[in-house]
Amino acid sequence: MSTTHNLDPIVTQVRRDILRMVHKVNSGHPGGSLGCAEYFVCLYNEILELNDGFSMDGINEDLFFLSNGHISPVFYSVLARKGYFPVDELNTFRLINSRLQGHPTTHEGLPGIRIASGSLGQGLSVAIGAAQAKKLNNDSHLVYALMGDGELQEGQNWEAIMYASAKKVDNLIATVDLNGKQIDGSTDEVLPMGSVEGKFTAFGWEVLTIEKGNDLTEISNALKEAKKMTGKGKPICILMKTEMGNGVDFMMHTHAWHGKAPNDEQLESALDQNPETLGDY
Repeated sequence: MSTTHNLDPIVTQVRRDILRMVHKVNSGHPGGSLGCAEYFVCLYNEILELNDGFSMDGINEDLFFLSNGHISPVFYSVLARKGYFPVDELNTFRLINSRLQGHPTTHEGLPGIRIASGSLGQGLSVAIGAAQAKKLNNDSHLVYALMGDGELQEGQNWEAIMYASAKKVDNLIATVDLNGKQIDGSTDEVLPMGSVEGKFTAFGWEVLTIEKGNDLTEISNALKEAKKMTGKGKPICILMKTEMGNGVDFMMHTHAWHGKAPNDEQLESALDQNPETLGDY
């Protein structure tokens, strides 16, 4: 039975967490974080098969790798709300000696984080390696990855995409946050990529598209469909069309909030649009 309809309050609270984290330190990336809130909440609350507790080896459980590490606020919020670490630790976001740096790191041992990701274009390569390791270990669980669309301008991605299909890495589900925006403008303005769907298909991947990438039901249905497609000789790509800054009216339909924090007045307006549901930290 789907639990998607029960996830809306978590999404709203995650939005609040994101906004409050970046506001407190006047630093961070709220736009992409807000745009992927529904994806992370659905993934961690309905899709991933996870062990109790956290171990770096991830044996006998699904794995997730965040490649576009600058959207760490949404990742940290969802991990904390799932109990990986105390929710009040979100107060330490981007502070000196915090485990919650602007881009996820591993040297401080934060539960839920398996790789440092901030240099764009590397996460898919790691996910492919993890997926192949699962095959070698006869572990039937899956590996998930999230990338940004602007990130696909990095050449390493296309080597990895080519490799995954050539080696039949069919226990991998990679999602692209297709919001059409990056730090300097639209992806078409910065470096047009043409048909991303056509490229993945040409490289030998199975491709699914979520037209409403901020709709929990559509995300859930696509991820479940992708799971059914695994084990058939091809890696799976989900193209998720999201809205950067989703849920905050003045942050939507622009790239301006890719890496900018709201001021006091803007924070109040944004929080008013997302009433507290699970309790702030």
